[in-house]
Amino acid sequence: MGDSDYGIKPDVLARIAAELKELVDTGIELALVVGGGNIFRGISSSAQGMDRPTADYMGMLATVMNAMALADALKQLGVDTHVLSGLEIRSVVESYARERAIDLLKQKSVVIFGAGTGNPFFTTDTAASLRGLEIDAEVVFKATKVDGVFDRDPAKHADAKRFEELTYDEVLEKRLGVMDATAIALCRDNNMPLRVINLNKPGSLLRAARGEREGTLVKSGA
Repeated sequence: MGDSDYGIKPDVLARIAAELKELVDTGIELALVVGGGNIFRGISSSAQGMDRPTADYMGMLATVMNAMALADALKQLGVDTHVLSGLEIRSVVESYARERAIDLLKQKSVVIFGAGTGNPFFTTDTAASLRGLEIDAEVVFKATKVDGVFDRDPAKHADAKRFEELTYDEVLEKRLGVMDATAIALCRDNNMPLRVINLNKPGSLLRAARGEREGTLVKSGA
């Protein structure tokens, strides 16, 4: 949504798509999980008073809209891209199936997972961890607005210190807010490395994919 209050800003979408194409051009198999806050934020006041599952399903539909927009931007750059949805809306996008996702990745297509896990009460972070494990990903990147994980909010504290590496247990014990506890526990219990990077920092995705010290790496302890 860029600097707008909500919605999709074309120049931001184009920039992200261009950065993702750089990764694809290196031969990396790339799968994405998108959130829906930029859309749902615009209608969140309408969701007040709704029961949690209804609001969550509305949020999932917002992620499908974002997935479709990102897929279109990538296709315009010549990148073969498919959206797989955790909710069944086959007249719009394909339904998620693990085997289908893995086959597409082997064909060097980019796969975008929409609608989270397809279930209420689970966050987009949890969906990212779950899908990453299901497709046997080597690493999960959490793309944020800051340069990694800090000991305090860097937007409010100029002396906030960034961690280069953390263990999952440290994240949970310090309540650092990298991802929700369910997502972190999934990564920890299955030894899935997690790297937190700044999506607004040019080249951060490519550097992280090359294994450079970008952002913050979260992994199992020794």
